[in-house]
Amino acid sequence: MTANTTSSAQTVQDYLDQGLRGMWYPVLASWEVGNNPVGITRLEQQIVVWRDKQGAIHALEDRCPHRGARLSMGWNLGDRIACWYHGVEVGGDGEVKDVPAVDRCPLVGQKCLKSYQAKEAYGAVFLYFGVTADEQPAELTFPQELADEANYSNFLCTASWDCNYQYALENVMDPMHGTYLHSSSHSMAEGDRKADMALEPTDSGFIFKKNGQIGVNFDWVEFGSSGAYWMRLSIPYKKRFGPGGHFWIIGMVVPEDKDHCRVFFWRIRKVKDWQRDAWRFMYRNRLEELHWDVLEQDRIVLENMAPNARGREYLYQHDVGLSRLRRMMQKEAQKQLATLSELEAAQ
Repeated sequence: MTANTTSSAQTVQDYLDQGLRGMWYPVLASWEVGNNPVGITRLEQQIVVWRDKQGAIHALEDRCPHRGARLSMGWNLGDRIACWYHGVEVGGDGEVKDVPAVDRCPLVGQKCLKSYQAKEAYGAVFLYFGVTADEQPAELTFPQELADEANYSNFLCTASWDCNYQYALENVMDPMHGTYLHSSSHSMAEGDRKADMALEPTDSGFIFKKNGQIGVNFDWVEFGSSGAYWMRLSIPYKKRFGPGGHFWIIGMVVPEDKDHCRVFFWRIRKVKDWQRDAWRFMYRNRLEELHWDVLEQDRIVLENMAPNARGREYLYQHDVGLSRLRRMMQKEAQKQLATLSELEAAQ
């Protein structure tokens, strides 16, 4: 009985390490996809992304159905991509459209490759990763600070980190680390270095916050699930850092494989009219470098965690938020694995 339980738990963790399905993930910044195909690895799946002549995003399994060469090394023909190796042309729906080297090739008209639902929003390319092949994409909605472009202005920051994506998520679900790791930063030097923490449920997730200290440091964080997993927080800014009040961050993380991830952070201020122009100028010329310094501190710590750090932890009250997040993700992983098991049994 113990062996089975251990095996089951390991299976759930292995699945989580690869990345939960049934949701949208940001996979690239929009500016990274131009005329040429782009090859990426996300959720341990190798994918080619390109734009058609109208600028719409397409995404396919990065494998030519003929011999397995990388389509990302090929040519963008607009509504299709051509393999560099033998010229086989595959459409955005995964169907082979033409094999120029052969007349009446039986490959033509066959759907040979997995395709991905894609959309662009707020400077990022999102792909949907379903639990099953025929799953319809979930509705994707965003927090107000991104969705309300009339009153908020944002910059997208993205970087690749050499750690599992769960470490990156849990790093944000940890307000207390700001007081220590980022204590020399331009925005997180103030406030108590000791606090009691509390959980507060929301419609889409929960808020994890310091009791008795709000608007001083990195004092709270919200986890939400609305077609994608996201985290939201605010950090108080002094007037010398420009108009817009508190500095907002919306964060998302996509796994590449078990040991690498890509982080996406939208940096946001509530500004419009002339204040928008002032904020955007100040960000590019003064604040962006400071923000990268803070992000680098997170990256360095997470990339240098001890081996099997998660398996040798001693958690305490400040870790209630990440414990809740882990339970939610484990429960979802169990649900998705059960769906896959039922599908396999029916076949």
